[in-house]
Amino acid sequence: MNDNLKVKDIILKALKEDKETYDVTSEWLFDNQERSRARLIAKEEGILSGIDVFKDVFKVIDDSIVVSSALKEGESITKGQVIAEIEGSTKGILYGERTALNILQRMCGIATLTNACVKEVQNTKVKIVDTRKTAPGLRILDKIAVRAGGGFNHRFNLSDGVLIKDNHIKACGSISEAIKRVKSHAPHTLKVEIEVESVSEFLEAMNAKADIVMLDNMTLEDMKECVRLNQSNCTLEASGNMKLDRLHAVAGTGVDVISIGGLTHSVKALDISLRFE
Repeated sequence: MNDNLKVKDIILKALKEDKETYDVTSEWLFDNQERSRARLIAKEEGILSGIDVFKDVFKVIDDSIVVSSALKEGESITKGQVIAEIEGSTKGILYGERTALNILQRMCGIATLTNACVKEVQNTKVKIVDTRKTAPGLRILDKIAVRAGGGFNHRFNLSDGVLIKDNHIKACGSISEAIKRVKSHAPHTLKVEIEVESVSEFLEAMNAKADIVMLDNMTLEDMKECVRLNQSNCTLEASGNMKLDRLHAVAGTGVDVISIGGLTHSVKALDISLRFE
């Protein structure tokens, strides 16, 4: 299933969730011929993400509904700015309003937070990446929003790459054994990443020829020591408790990547309203 089909599937499921049979309020207030115009207004500043998905919600409902916007994915929006104008069937606009806003507000919230994180590490080599801590069923949208904010995507799913975490290691017995088992199966095109929690574990992972080592919940001093010992053998990813006010200092240790679950698992939706004229 390609990305467009995945997005359409999300829209269809969300619309069905909101309208099991029909919208009783709108059905009893309006006939099929009534038309309205509305504006989509930002109530706070941020980064736009999901405008194309917003348009697609109404296209699925009624392709005669027109959503006009000159803004593009990843652009800045200001408080009070008109993001888009909508015109068409009154019942159709009302049916899609909540679903379209839910998706757009979440995606804008993710893009806005991601952008703030990216700005904290600007002028460094560090990439800000997401995780698989996404809302169930919404992963493709969450990850599109991260990119709109200037971040990068980690794995989309479990088949995208090897990531040996603490429970894998405990079940295998050791870091070296886990890497050995994986490398006996993995093709040369697939990178092997492993999570470690101390400098000694990092050395074991590096000596076992891991491609990427995730430094999980380490102090700044320990991260700096891993960077010193690494000498560019592995890509180093810092993770765990990566709050906005800590990112600049973490980037200063010399790591290559900072992964942040909070970009998607507990993001605050951007405040956006749809108002009829």
